[in-house]
Formats: sequence, structure tokens, C-alpha cells
Amino acid sequence: MRGVGLLLTSVFGLLAVPDDLMPLGFALLGLVVVGAVVDCWTGISGRGAPLALGFAVARVVAICATQEWTGGQPHQWALNVLTTTAITLQWEWPPKVAVPVTAGLLAVDLAAVGFGEGGAIVLRLLAECVLARLAFVLLRWSSRRVDVLRDRRADLERAEALTLERHRREREYLALLHDTASATFLLVAANGRDTDPAQVAGYARHDLAILTGSAGGPTAQDSPVDLKASLHAVVERRPLTVEAEWRDVPLVPASVALALVRAVREALVNIERHTGVDTAALSVRGEGDGVVVEVADTGPGFRPDDVPHLRRGIRGSVVERMTAVGGRAVVTSSPGAGTTVRLVWPDG
Repeated sequence: MRGVGLLLTSVFGLLAVPDDLMPLGFALLGLVVVGAVVDCWTGISGRGAPLALGFAVARVVAICATQEWTGGQPHQWALNVLTTTAITLQWEWPPKVAVPVTAGLLAVDLAAVGFGEGGAIVLRLLAECVLARLAFVLLRWSSRRVDVLRDRRADLERAEALTLERHRREREYLALLHDTASATFLLVAANGRDTDPAQVAGYARHDLAILTGSAGGPTAQDSPVDLKASLHAVVERRPLTVEAEWRDVPLVPASVALALVRAVREALVNIERHTGVDTAALSVRGEGDGVVVEVADTGPGFRPDDVPHLRRGIRGSVVERMTAVGGRAVVTSSPGAGTTVRLVWPDG
């Protein structure tokens, strides 16, 4: 700012120089040009501040010392160079440097115009320097305040993200427990001594494989995957006869596919263990940029509102899983009318 401002001021100041003193005027303009280059280089590179200060002082001293011969009255060139330099020094240097340098430059100017005529110059320069320093201090204080608030906001956002991730992992952990170990325990508790040990061992091995395979949580990669192939694998591993219908099945993010696979698997497990039927219907179709998955059975049905809140089969393994990935799960059922689980992604 100082380099460009003084260069423009000096171009107009040169116009007031008498023709016979033009060589002196051009010499002063050359000094200003060199100083402007140094100022710009210092501002861009962040280096050479003492050199820029030296040129700033040299410009003021040279123009003030020669103003009597370069147009003299009303010595606006020298005054503008002095005030511009003094103001920018308040931004560039601490008071222990800016104050004595500014006082020395003012003394040079007063010596050139006469101390008797310098009262207005002193008052003007003093007011401009005080206001410049005050503006700089306020700007720096507000900038630091903004930095503090920004850092605080970033910390809050990071803490919120960690909390949400922890809650998501907790929900997934509870859902996995319901899908695996809890379901096996309930089977044993329900059947008592009639439980087939080989069947329980098979369920336990299956549960252990799921729990150990998912101990690290969902994969960080969320690249598109083939949902049809993923659901095929679920259907083929169930003892149920599943009549599947596929229509325009899209690729979906891995996290969405994982949620859909686990929700469908939970729906099929519920059919196996609670309905007494051996067939189910699966419909998977693309809609726009999303997908709709439905699992239906012709079992005895139930009233979803009557399910205790602590039971996590529908709420945790299906509804919350879909909500966590931006989808929606709706369970429709009534006594004697079977059950339909409708999974939609994305929601809306």
C-alpha cells in the first residue's frame, strides 16, 4: 500500500516541479520507484522489512530536504509522502520502532518548512498516527477473536461428530448383538431341552464369524457396490424359500448396501423364527436415484405398536440402521394379515 500510494503521489508531485528542476524531480521519482519495488517485494515475500524501512526513511528525507527547490509552496508532495509513510509505519512496526522513526521524519519536515509554521503539520500527523495505530490494534484484536471463535466452533463440530459416530457405533453394536448372540440365546431359552445342540453350535459359529468380522466397524470406503449380488448372498444362505423379484437394481454406496443387507437378513430371520411359514417374498427395484426393498410374508402378523421399546429387532436392526444411512424403514403388519418390511433409500 505504501509503495503504490507514494508512487502515485510522486507522479502528481512531479507535475509541480519547475521545468528547470526536472532532473531533480525525476531523480526523486526514481528513488520512489525503487522504494515502491522494495515495499512490494517485502509485502509479497515477507522478508526485507528493515530494507523497506530504510527506503521509507530515505524517501521522506530526500523529498522534504529538496521541497524548497522542487515547487516549495505548499510542499504537498513532501507532506503527502510524510503522512503516508508515518501512517503505514504504525501498521508495519511496533511502537518502539514506529514512534521514534515518525518523530525523526516529522523533525526533518519541520526543519524544511520552519518550526514556526509546523503546528498544523504536527497536529495532523499526530491525529493520523494515533488513529492508524488504534485501527490496527482493533483489527488485530478482532481477527484474533475471530480465530478463537473459529477454533472453538471447529472443536465443537469435531466433538459433535465424534459423539454421533460413537452413538452410531453403539447402535450398530446393539443391532449386531440382537442379530447374532441374543437371537441364539432366545432360541435356546424358547426351546429348552428340545434345542438341537448341533443347530445351536451352527448358530454360534455363524454369530462369532459376524461379530469378529465386524469388530472394526463399517468400512471407511463408501464406493458403489452391487446391491443385487449382496442381497443374493443373503437369500441363498437362508433356509427359507425366498421368491425374489429384481427390477433395475442400482449400485449403491457400500454403507447403504451394508444397512440394506443387514435389515433384509433381520427381516428373514424374524420370518424364520416367529411366523411358522417357510416362504417369503423379496422385491428389489430402483426408483429414480434410489432403491426400494420389500420383504413380505404370509404369517400370522402382529401389531408393531405393541412391540416393547426394549426389543431391538425391528427398531435397532432395521429402522435405526436405515435412518443412519439416510434411508427409511416402514413395517406394516396386523394380526392375520402377514408382515411387510419396506426399506427405502434415500429417504424422500
